[in-house]
Amino acid sequence: MDRRAFIHMGGASLAAFLAACNSFGPKSAKPLLRLAERGNEKLERDLFRHTSIDVPGSSRLVGRGMPSYYISDTVPVWDAAARGTWTLEVTGLVRRPLRLTLDQLTKLPALRQRQDHFCVEGWTAVSEWTGVRVSELARLAQVTPEAAYVDFQSFDSDYHESWDLESALHPQTMIAYGREGRPLGAAWGAPARLHSPVKLGYKNVKYLTRIAFLPERNGGYWSDQGYEWYAGV
Repeated sequence: MDRRAFIHMGGASLAAFLAACNSFGPKSAKPLLRLAERGNEKLERDLFRHTSIDVPGSSRLVGRGMPSYYISDTVPVWDAAARGTWTLEVTGLVRRPLRLTLDQLTKLPALRQRQDHFCVEGWTAVSEWTGVRVSELARLAQVTPEAAYVDFQSFDSDYHESWDLESALHPQTMIAYGREGRPLGAAWGAPARLHSPVKLGYKNVKYLTRIAFLPERNGGYWSDQGYEWYAGV
């Protein structure tokens, strides 16, 4: 039995089921939700293997059928005239903070790989992503031993989500700047976005501007509204 099947059979999606849809549920359910989420996270952390690799079951790429989600009123587009050149900042518990332009990012060692995208709504899509591993950015920035979490921040109305460090450093967790042989489009998070098959889609922050290595988790846009924080797959 694979890890995902075991999680579902073990009821690890209970907290997400009870607390999804932008709701914490009734007050009477809060103790159960907290207990279920703690249990989910422990189980998912125990099952997580840093070296396990997602191998999509389908060879068919989703193409333009990939759904587009954002929280701004319209598709977020970086306004260079108003904001200047887009850069990705890598900061927090690092010895060598980075600020990378898109050109500098694309010149780093690249990963190009087909990966599953798992949505909390129940659908899965296969797409090919090109980008730089978060672990490579962590190496370049010289992350300190005190770091245990990573916060990914965006210009999509300040959307953000924090991750556990182990998942962020998974070999398939990347900062993607290309999809299916083309530069990343605005609908899917340009100029660059986080993508990994080890987390549900809402943890994969689009329109990225900042990566901060932290000693403690600091929630996230959906995590603060009742969705499961760990959200492992």
